[in-house]
Amino acid sequence: MAKTLLITGASSGIGEATAHAAAKAGWNVALLARSEDKLQAIASDIGDAALPIACDVTNREALSNAIAQTVEKFGGLNAFYANAGRGAQSPGIEDGDPDDWHDMIHINVLAVLYAAHAAIPELKKTKGDFVITGSKAGRDHFKGSIYGATKWFVQGFAGNLSDEMREWGGRCTVVTPGMVDTAFFDEPKPGKLQAEDIANAVIYAIEQPASASVREIHLMPND
Repeated sequence: MAKTLLITGASSGIGEATAHAAAKAGWNVALLARSEDKLQAIASDIGDAALPIACDVTNREALSNAIAQTVEKFGGLNAFYANAGRGAQSPGIEDGDPDDWHDMIHINVLAVLYAAHAAIPELKKTKGDFVITGSKAGRDHFKGSIYGATKWFVQGFAGNLSDEMREWGGRCTVVTPGMVDTAFFDEPKPGKLQAEDIANAVIYAIEQPASASVREIHLMPND
């Protein structure tokens, strides 16, 4: 039976690229995002191995329901990729918008916690993987960056979750890229990492033998 990967933030960029890479590698893929039209188009390209689910990942009930739909459709859950995230609209502390911080922290931090809490009961059954999109911004200091601080949380949480999952044979990986050429930025970044580079890293981590746990993959542009 084919293994199953659930991806949040799957409607574009890294999530979309990972969906295609996983399907090419023989995985079933559940695609979560708020944009139903985009998910349907991606699922149509992939075929029967894809399940599109319109979902706001900051809604715990919706996230739990999406996991249940995935398990019902494909028979289990082998990996969960918590990829959904966003940046701040205004940089810095003094000039930042606390309401915007609230929304960003909800998706970058709390939604990752919600995902882990909801997914682990199913991942325990398969000794599966939980993967998180981190960032170089979570390994370095950037002037006044609240976004970077959320990724510092992700960095620490991934290590802590790795030790918890290890107790029952599961694994957690944080992927920490530098600048990636996606719609996250207002202008194209053609010389930087491509979404497919991150997708390949995710597939590498989840396809390791049971004897190996890849806890972090740090990617930087080679320019």
